[in-house]
Amino acid sequence: MTAANVEVLRAREQSRARYPDREGFVERDGVRVFYEVYGEGERTILLLPTWSIVYSRHWKAQIPYLARHARVVTFDGRGNGRSDRPDGVEAYLVEEFAADTLAVMDATGTERATLVGCSRGALWATIVAADRPERVEGVVYISPAVPLGPEHAPRSIHAFDEELDTDEGWAKYNSHFWSRDYRAFLEFFFAQCLSEPHSTKQIEDAIGWGLETDPVTLADTSRAATLLDPERFRDACARVGCPVLVIHGDGDRIRPHALGAALAAATDGTFVTIEGAGHLPQARDPVKINLLLRDFICPPPPAARWPRGRGRRKRALFISSPIGLGHAQRDVAIADELRKLHPDLEIDWLAQSPVTSVLAARGERIHPASAHLANESGHFESESAEHDLHCFHAWRRMDEILVANFMLFHDVVRDEPYDLWIGDEAWELDYFLHENPELKRAAYVWLTDFVGWLPMPDGGEREAFLTADYNAEMIEQIAQFPRLRDRALFVGDPDDVVADSFGPELPLIRDWTQQNFTFPGYVTGFDPAEFADRERLRAELGYRPGEAVCIVTVGGSGVGADLLRRVVDAFPEAKQLVPELRMVVVAGPRIDPRSLPAHDGLEVRAYVHELYRHLAACDLAVVQGGLTTGMELTANRRPFISFPLRHHFEQNFHVRHRLERYRAGRVMDFETDGPPEIARAIAEEIGREVDYLPVDPNGAARAAAAIGELL
Repeated sequence: MTAANVEVLRAREQSRARYPDREGFVERDGVRVFYEVYGEGERTILLLPTWSIVYSRHWKAQIPYLARHARVVTFDGRGNGRSDRPDGVEAYLVEEFAADTLAVMDATGTERATLVGCSRGALWATIVAADRPERVEGVVYISPAVPLGPEHAPRSIHAFDEELDTDEGWAKYNSHFWSRDYRAFLEFFFAQCLSEPHSTKQIEDAIGWGLETDPVTLADTSRAATLLDPERFRDACARVGCPVLVIHGDGDRIRPHALGAALAAATDGTFVTIEGAGHLPQARDPVKINLLLRDFICPPPPAARWPRGRGRRKRALFISSPIGLGHAQRDVAIADELRKLHPDLEIDWLAQSPVTSVLAARGERIHPASAHLANESGHFESESAEHDLHCFHAWRRMDEILVANFMLFHDVVRDEPYDLWIGDEAWELDYFLHENPELKRAAYVWLTDFVGWLPMPDGGEREAFLTADYNAEMIEQIAQFPRLRDRALFVGDPDDVVADSFGPELPLIRDWTQQNFTFPGYVTGFDPAEFADRERLRAELGYRPGEAVCIVTVGGSGVGADLLRRVVDAFPEAKQLVPELRMVVVAGPRIDPRSLPAHDGLEVRAYVHELYRHLAACDLAVVQGGLTTGMELTANRRPFISFPLRHHFEQNFHVRHRLERYRAGRVMDFETDGPPEIARAIAEEIGREVDYLPVDPNGAARAAAAIGELL
C-alpha cells in the first residue's frame, strides 16, 4: 500500500477515542504488516486480525478501555488496512497469519501476551498458542470460525468459484458475484454478521472497512481458509495449555453457536453465551465484551477503601455534556439548588472542556478521571465545515468516543459509591445503561432540552430512515426498562417540544415526551430580576452611557469560528450605520482570538466568565443557533440575531421551534447573508424593544426538587 493510500485511509476515519502511542510496520518475506501499540503495563493484550474483509479498526470499541488497564497491540491482517495485499492463495494461509502474529510481537517487544481473536482470528490464535506456549498467557475467542463442526447450511464454500444462476442470499458468497457487485456482497454479509436490530452504524463501518480491500484479494483469503486440515487444528486445540475464554452469541448467523461450545470443550476453556447476539458482539455489545475481557485478562483489584453505608455522606456524580457551555450554566444552577435542599451533599463532576472552565471558576470539584475522557467537542469541530455541522451524523460517528467515555464512567462508579447519578445529555450514559441495565447501582436522573432525532430535508430517504431507527431504539429501551431513569426531566415546558413524529408508525414526539418526562421549566441559571437595573449592570461591566453594545458569541466549541469572522467583516459597515456601536466578540475557550481579523475599535476577548451578565447588559447580540444563549437573551428581553448551523437539526428544528414560541430573536442564513446584510440587520435590531414571552426563573429549583426526592 502506498503512502498516499495510507493518508487517504486516515483522512476517511472518524475521530478516534484514543490514538496509538506507537505505530509501524514489520516486514516478513516481502510483506509489510502494519501494527499499533496503545498504553503500557505489565500485561499485553494482542487484538488479532480476523478475516481480511476488515482490519484492526473492528476493535475500536475495545482499544481505549483496555489500554487504560494494559498494553494493547493491534495489527492489520495482510490483505486490508495499511498492510500489504500480496497475490495468491498461499500468501493467506493460516500459517502466514500465525507467523505475522509472532513477527508483530517481536517488533513491539512483546514477550508474552493474551491473544484475542474474533471469527477466523481463532485459527491463528490457536496455532500460536499451541506451537509457542511460552509466548501466550491466555486466549479469548469471540464467535470462533473453526473447523470443529458443521457450517451454517445456507453457505457452501464448495460453490465459491462456480458460476451460479442466482444472486439470492448466500449465493452472494461467490467469487463471480464479487467481481460483478462487491459492495452488494458486503452489504448482505455484514447484515448477517450484525443481525441485531438497530445496527445501522456498525454495518456502515464494516462495509467501509470491507471496501478497503478488493474482491480478488478477498477471494484468495477465502480459498486459503479451506486448506486448513481439520485434524491438524484439533491437534492444536489439544495442545493449548493456557487459560481460555470463548464468547459466542446464540444468534450468530455466520458461525453456529455450537462451534464456540466445541472450541471451549477442545481447549478446556470457559464458555460464555451472549443471548441474542450476532457474529460481532464486540461491535454491537461493546460494554459487555469489554468487561468480559478485562475480568479475564487483568481483573480489577479490590477497592482500597470501603466506607460503611451508615457512615457515608450523600454523594452525587454529575455528568455534564461538553457540547457547548450551556449545559454547565444550568447544571451548576441545579447543583446549587440541590445543596440548599441537602446541605451535606457532595457533588463530583465528570466533565471535560469547555464545561470544566465554568466548573473550575466556580470552585466545583472535578473528578480526576475527567482527564481521561475522550474529547467530544474536538470531534464535533472535526466534523464541521464552514458554519455547517451535520449534528446527527456527527453524533453517529462519535460512537467509539461514547463507548470509551461510558467505560470510564463505569470504572468510576464501580470503585466509588454514589447515591445519585445525574446525566445532562450524557448520551453514552443513558444509552449504555439501557443496553446493560444490570450496571445500574444508584438513582439515575436524565436531563435533556430536546427529544427526537429529526432528518434534514436534503438527507433524503436514507437519513429519514436512520433518524427513525434511532428514535425507535430509544423508544423501545424506555418501554422495556421504564424505571431505569428514576427521573427524566425535560428542560422546558410541554409546548417547547416539537409537534413532529419520531418517524413512520412511531408516536408524536410531544405526546410521547409528556408521557415519559417531567417538565420543571427552562433553567437559565439566573433570575432576570437581578438585572432589572441595566444601567448599573452596564457600569459594573465597563460599558459607557450612550454606547450601543453588540456582543457576538458562538458558545464554547470551535464550530462557530466562521460565523465570528463573517460578523467581524461586517463591523466596519455596521459602525458606519451605527456610529455609537461598540462590538465585543467573544471567541470562547476553543477559538484563538488571534485567528480572527482585526479592525480599529473592535474588541476581541477570549473566554468571558459569566457571559450571561454581559448578554443581559447588551443592546444586541449576534449568536449561533444554540438554545442556551438564545434563552438567556429571551429571559433578559434583549434583541438578538441568530445563525443556526447548516444541517444542525437541533438548532434548525428544536431550538427554532422554542424561540418562535417565545417570539424571540431574528434568524438569518449564513449561506445567503454576507457582511452587508449582517451590518444592516445590526442597525435595524440594536436596541429594539421586544415583546417576548416571559421565562419563568424557577426552573432550577423545580428540577432540584424533583431530583432531591431521590436522596
